[in-house]
Amino acid sequence: MNTMLTRIAIAATFALAAGHALAADMTPAPAPMTPAAKAAPASNLAAARALIADSKWTAAVSELERVNDTGNADWNNLMGYTLRKSGAGKWVASEKYYDAALKIDPKHLGALEYSGELYISMGDLPKAEQRLAALGQACNMNCPEYKDLKASVETFKASGGKKS
Repeated sequence: MNTMLTRIAIAATFALAAGHALAADMTPAPAPMTPAAKAAPASNLAAARALIADSKWTAAVSELERVNDTGNADWNNLMGYTLRKSGAGKWVASEKYYDAALKIDPKHLGALEYSGELYISMGDLPKAEQRLAALGQACNMNCPEYKDLKASVETFKASGGKKS
């Protein structure tokens, strides 16, 4: 009888261990980091992000220039965003940085959205719609960036091509 209880206990232990192993295997692996995320820790851009959040465009540009991480998609996106928000006189430079971000990471959601917003500001609906299409493919039309740019494109169209 003792042998029978020992066998049951061993079998139960193996079943429990196997159940834990299967449960662990069912956990999805974390998404791989993009090259841009590997290239520069977010902390390198924290000061610039804080200045951008406070709409301190000139100071943000200076901070981004200090960091000077031109090989990083996030850095290029932030520089493009900051220049776009600085005014129409800096839109050509802004476009250059968005394009650089997208060359590094063609599915960079921020650069896709914000460059689309730039094109709307410039009155270039076809380019804005191209960015919207690329953004839709990058996130299956299920991300806030896509929804925001889509709303901007629709508003632009409804206004007869005038930026509100």
